[in-house]
Amino acid sequence: MTQGAGQGPETERTATLRDFRVPAYVHETGPYGHSTYPGDVARPVEEPADHPEGYTPTQRDLPVINRGDTLQVPVDPASLPIPQQTDGAGPLYVVGDVHGYLDELVAALQEQGLVDAAGNWCAGTSRLWFLGDFTDRGPDGIGVIDLVMRLSAEAAAAGGYCKALMGNHELLLLGAKRFGDTPVNSGAGTATFQAAWLLNGGQKTDMDRLQDHHLQWMARLDAVEEVDGYLLVHSDTTAYLDYGDSIEAVNDTVRETLTRNDADECWDLFRKFTKRFSFRDEGGADAVRSLLDTYGGTRIVHGHSPIPYLLGEVGSEEGEDSAGPVVEGPHVYAEGLAIAMDGGVTMAGKLLVQQLPLDI
Repeated sequence: MTQGAGQGPETERTATLRDFRVPAYVHETGPYGHSTYPGDVARPVEEPADHPEGYTPTQRDLPVINRGDTLQVPVDPASLPIPQQTDGAGPLYVVGDVHGYLDELVAALQEQGLVDAAGNWCAGTSRLWFLGDFTDRGPDGIGVIDLVMRLSAEAAAAGGYCKALMGNHELLLLGAKRFGDTPVNSGAGTATFQAAWLLNGGQKTDMDRLQDHHLQWMARLDAVEEVDGYLLVHSDTTAYLDYGDSIEAVNDTVRETLTRNDADECWDLFRKFTKRFSFRDEGGADAVRSLLDTYGGTRIVHGHSPIPYLLGEVGSEEGEDSAGPVVEGPHVYAEGLAIAMDGGVTMAGKLLVQQLPLDI
């Protein structure tokens, strides 16, 4: 497993539940501490009082679980809708959150036969979709973006394609670059993109290497797509419905928001894209259906929320004995309508590359 600067063995990439709710203005060290630039002064960030359970932009992301046995949730294949592959198209693959772990990404793509030993596209007419979150936390987010951009050209030349969706961390990096320490209205006080980016794993090496073509590429990414009956999104939230009643409308609205370059508008977009767990609990299947009914498709595929948390298995403050599931593949839930793809690579989990349809 590739280690980022200052990281120790794989076990040091884990944390306990006590690491979760820390004041946003505290500068910490270690793999889940945030980077600082020389001369930076920690900026207090007020936490909204009405945030949903889980991640908010002005808190660190989810706590990290300890590894344990895989928890299998049975799904009856006969009860699931079967998306149909587009005639004449190559096989369809999806990739979960990468978060800067370039070596793990290349290894996972090689395992699926999508790239060769040199990291070049070798899958012909195959179709590959990344579900967003290319940077932050891991050691080489810009290297990940460069790879995806190169594979997009190589796949197109071979008759296939490699495409990507907008994740909340793309919005976060864009905001940190564009607006820095400009105060934004968080809904309950003052926040900044810079503080949120540092808090949630922003890497100085990524910012140093960020160029105009990376920014342009990220700003043009779609937020929602439908392929072969699969509705592809980054976040497990219904917030997409706030941006339009069709896929085209949502994508246009997101791009127009970024084009206007208004810090408060971009913050609100980022905040909504950080919401999660809408499909997990009671009423989750209905939440999925609200998206499918509006945008089309028969099942939804998303990243963003690590599968261990969707399974409800988290560590505790009591020590290292509590066990969570080892993720070996996607998680199907919400009455079989949702497929989660974030295997938790940032918490010593697995970076998932999966061919669809699933062999359940």
